[in-house]
Amino acid sequence: MENTSTKTRYSDQELKEFKELITDKLNSAKDELHNLTSSLSNPNKNGTDDTAGTYKTLEDGSATLEKESINQLASRQRKFIDNLEAALVRIENKTYGICRETGKLIQKERLKAVPHATLSMEAKLKQN
Repeated sequence: MENTSTKTRYSDQELKEFKELITDKLNSAKDELHNLTSSLSNPNKNGTDDTAGTYKTLEDGSATLEKESINQLASRQRKFIDNLEAALVRIENKTYGICRETGKLIQKERLKAVPHATLSMEAKLKQN
């Protein structure tokens, strides 16, 4: 087995494995985003229209808070999708898994946990 510190890039086989992992995560993320956006466009599926008027103000506030929360989740999800798509481009360019700060390979374990990572742990810790 090759030592990662001497390798300059991941092999085509390794890149293929990462591509499969990222594609799976991307499909899940897109499904999740679809669920979030459809829940925004179909509020009150539970039908609270017949609730007494005194609770209406509380409900409106709660619904607004929920909408903001869903919007934030959807926004994070879109960013995650963009990052995963950018990782797929790096795989195509064979630059995937190379730290943008140190130029060294990012550890496989880190990439499996955070497949869109562009920094090695060494570089990430320096940022903090």
